[in-house]
Amino acid sequence: MGHLTFSLNLTLDGCIDHREGIVDDETHAFFTGLMDQAGAMLWGRVTYEMMESYWPAVASGAEDAPQAMREWARKLEAKPKYVVSSTRTQFPWTNSHHVAGDLRSSVQKLKDATPNGVLLGSARLAAELDRLDLIDEYMFLVHPRIAGHGPTLYESGLPATRRLELVTAKPLRCGAVAMHYRRGR
Repeated sequence: MGHLTFSLNLTLDGCIDHREGIVDDETHAFFTGLMDQAGAMLWGRVTYEMMESYWPAVASGAEDAPQAMREWARKLEAKPKYVVSSTRTQFPWTNSHHVAGDLRSSVQKLKDATPNGVLLGSARLAAELDRLDLIDEYMFLVHPRIAGHGPTLYESGLPATRRLELVTAKPLRCGAVAMHYRRGR
């Protein structure tokens, strides 16, 4: 059975605005490695639409980007992408699939069908899946910045404190720290 790993960039004060993180070859290599290990990506509609508006153009060469970003975009193009949405049903980006029906059972089926695991990259969706106890691991890239604004991680709250066990913590040259946690037992 596969597992569900929530991965995201965030600042020291919990800001998850993607424009606040450090963008360099090393951070892209970090996320490329995560994606390489996973069997599929899982997003909410808003994240999907943000990704869809930029990365296919990078993959095709229509958008100018550094080599590390282009490599990531090409791998993302080929990776199965699953999207949870109640307002959109058509997802034309290559290898994109709609997740419909009961959220718990649909995501559990996806996990069960993906032995290499599913990489989740949407904060609002993560909060819902955490409430359903479906997230197994967390891979956060914590950037050495204080944004002073939101959105923030889990701003909608959780019903109880989530206890985690540290697996690894790896500093990057840019000052960000890759934090890998597993659900506490």
